[in-house]
Amino acid sequence: MDLDSPENHILRITKEEWFRQVFKTKKYYPGVRRKWKPNSRILLVRNSEDGDSFVGYGSLQEYIKRDFLPEEEKEECRAMGWTGVLIFNSLFRFDPPLLIKDTILSGGRARGRCLHGYPLKEEQLRSIMEQAEQSCNIQKVD
Repeated sequence: MDLDSPENHILRITKEEWFRQVFKTKKYYPGVRRKWKPNSRILLVRNSEDGDSFVGYGSLQEYIKRDFLPEEEKEECRAMGWTGVLIFNSLFRFDPPLLIKDTILSGGRARGRCLHGYPLKEEQLRSIMEQAEQSCNIQKVD
């Protein structure tokens, strides 16, 4: 495995407010500690009546650690238990969302909240993206 290659992850968005915010601001405040690297792909997951679904993905521009944020943002991160902010250079939304149970991850051990921060291997990412291209309208978020 190439140690310099970006690591790809899943982030599971639990609150409606955060779901809207990530697509509006192209930012996400993670509570999980990972080695967030520029150009990583972050797949976004949301729960629905039918189960957890991929709702979109983004390419990471940068990760700013909490201590390097403006004071007000830093305080909010501290209060919420967030480690910093992920800033996306591009963000895409899946319509309709892609059910996880319909992807290569269907038989996996990670489910529900265990998906938050889950690392994806390149072949898993490739398979999910191919499936999304076949099943969803993928819309770029401006």
